[in-house]
Amino acid sequence: MHHTPLHVAAAEAVAARAGVAASDLKVETPKPELGDVAVGCFAIAKAQGKNPAAIATEIATSFTPNAWLASATAAGPYVNFRANRAGIFQWLVDKALADKLVPQIGDGRTVCIDYSSPNISKHLAYHHIRSTVIGHALAQMLRELGYRVIGINHLGDWGTTHGMLIAAWNLWGEVSPLDVTALNDLYVKFREAMKTEPALEEKGRQWFKRLEDGDPEARALWTRFRDISLGEFEAVYERLGIKFDEVRGESAYEPDLPRVMKELRAKGLVEESEGAQVVQLEGEKTPILLEKNDGATLYATRDFAAAQYRFHTYHFARSLYVVDRGQSLHFRQLFKLLVKAGEDWASRCQHVPFGLVRFAGKKTSTRGGNVVLLRDVLDEAEADVKAKIAEVNPDMAPDTLASVARTVGTGAVMWANLLAQRDKDMDFDWNRVVALDGDTGPYVQYSHARCASILRKAGATPALADIDWTALSHDAEWAVARRLLEFPEMILRAAVGDSDNIDLAKPAACEPHIMCHYLLALAGDFSRWYTAGNGDATLRVLVDDPRLRSARLALVMGVQAVLRTGLRSLGIGAPDQM
Repeated sequence: MHHTPLHVAAAEAVAARAGVAASDLKVETPKPELGDVAVGCFAIAKAQGKNPAAIATEIATSFTPNAWLASATAAGPYVNFRANRAGIFQWLVDKALADKLVPQIGDGRTVCIDYSSPNISKHLAYHHIRSTVIGHALAQMLRELGYRVIGINHLGDWGTTHGMLIAAWNLWGEVSPLDVTALNDLYVKFREAMKTEPALEEKGRQWFKRLEDGDPEARALWTRFRDISLGEFEAVYERLGIKFDEVRGESAYEPDLPRVMKELRAKGLVEESEGAQVVQLEGEKTPILLEKNDGATLYATRDFAAAQYRFHTYHFARSLYVVDRGQSLHFRQLFKLLVKAGEDWASRCQHVPFGLVRFAGKKTSTRGGNVVLLRDVLDEAEADVKAKIAEVNPDMAPDTLASVARTVGTGAVMWANLLAQRDKDMDFDWNRVVALDGDTGPYVQYSHARCASILRKAGATPALADIDWTALSHDAEWAVARRLLEFPEMILRAAVGDSDNIDLAKPAACEPHIMCHYLLALAGDFSRWYTAGNGDATLRVLVDDPRLRSARLALVMGVQAVLRTGLRSLGIGAPDQM
């Protein structure tokens, strides 16, 4: 993937000498002491039956400088090029400020992302955060890359748990005030009572059967519980800056289920096992269960109908399910069932699993009642950050402080759940989440605010057309530029992987942590360059020499723009002061 003129020019310089297509060559970033961009000669050597080191030497020796490349040297089988720095500085800052550094590979193709997807009548607990923020970051990155993204909140609003809640309501009567806390307490109480009265479980099943059969009393209670839950979820999503394109519960697919069962039976796929309706799948020890012996349908049947609905409604190039790895078997079976049913788009469906969040080493669940609420974590993060900012910045206006604390507090919590590789389990460490330094979201947000502060202090920002880019000659400035050059590649690697085509059978990468680590590295390079001026006044951004000052300010503007785009691609805000 060649997404900067430096990479394109290097590939073309080698291709022109070797008689191959530039797109077939692998372009890499070597160690800074070797050069700025490297092209391996392995493919050429194989095609020509020559030694790759000899080919590299031949190409480097005959190289003539151009607008993007200043020089070439051979290092073993690689041709290493040094950039024409002034040209690259100019291209980078122009593109960053025009918000055009991200390669537009999406071409308007559609990606569906199923994420967050909590159960109604329960709180949005902290353990829901990983699905929510990983899914949101993927949606944001893919939108940046030019895809049409349909963010789907597939609510858990159907199934036996809802029968249990209605049974609990009938057992213990109306609760006041009726909010999600009251509903959750009722559910936990019912689960607890089931331990001593096993017959209660059957009561829950019967109520769910009544709900499925359209019983007016069951439907009215279920609708009431659903509306209360949605109101509370919405308030938390608004704080996180998340808007879904479709909020649709499992219940929405209930009318499709007779058709689904009829279709699968007509294809001869369904058989009976211990009174239940199942489909045997190749390579699976257990079949996929579609209907219980009492005729009640299951999660898999509804997910099958939802997958069909999404394809026929949105014609997706890729359909992602951001659901914890505990559901890996379910999705593997679901996708095999889609293939067996002859859905030729089944290979475009992908489960994006992630590890658990643990509190003091314990997995949390609403079922057991040991739950930490997401809104409580956000409140505490906001209060904590507010106190820290007020200490550092006592003159900040109260309204500004409140708004910055919300952006930084929320960003800190989101970042803490994106930084780790998604398949790893996470231990919740409160102090790490809201720390303002180290590998945290607030540290990256602070770097953005620092850029804004430098530009405010400078007064007027320079006109790009008047900048003499040859003024930037220090290695610390070039280290920042080299890092900015990596941005197009990093957003691609984080969202899609090593392919420009998301609808190929190869799974998309879906690794937002790559973007987090990139932004930390950029913030580090910027900090090293900026603080070099503390020990040497000639290295300050705001030097007296107007030519140098303008060029350095323009580079600060470029860094600020990429930090802002990078944070936005993760769904995190970029404050102008902190």
